[in-house]
Amino acid sequence: MNTSPFVALGALLAFLAVTFGAFGAHSLKGQLSEHYLTVYQTATDYQMWHAMGLILIGLLQQQKPSKHLRRAGWLMLTGILIFSGSLYALSLSDVKILGAITPIGGVCFLIAWLLVAYSTIKSE
Repeated sequence: MNTSPFVALGALLAFLAVTFGAFGAHSLKGQLSEHYLTVYQTATDYQMWHAMGLILIGLLQQQKPSKHLRRAGWLMLTGILIFSGSLYALSLSDVKILGAITPIGGVCFLIAWLLVAYSTIKSE
């Protein structure tokens, strides 16, 4: 069987999403404004959904290795780090300029999902 780092990375990021979500729900309530709690929750939601996407990419990559899936996996990982990471940092620090890089992570997500779709219809 072909191996892919994306299943393990996705599982680790899903674990961290649950951890960060619990931390936010139990430790940050009362510490952050309602606005920043929502920003923090958005970070955990997107991290979890895209961690599941990363696992999917890894499973697909194991079935049928593809340069498009490999690129999708790295873009998905980059998207999680930039999108969710910038929202975590923004919500905890109130440094508003951090929100300016969040869309870069969103674009990484979009391209990754397009590459996943493309890889399923293109034969390599």
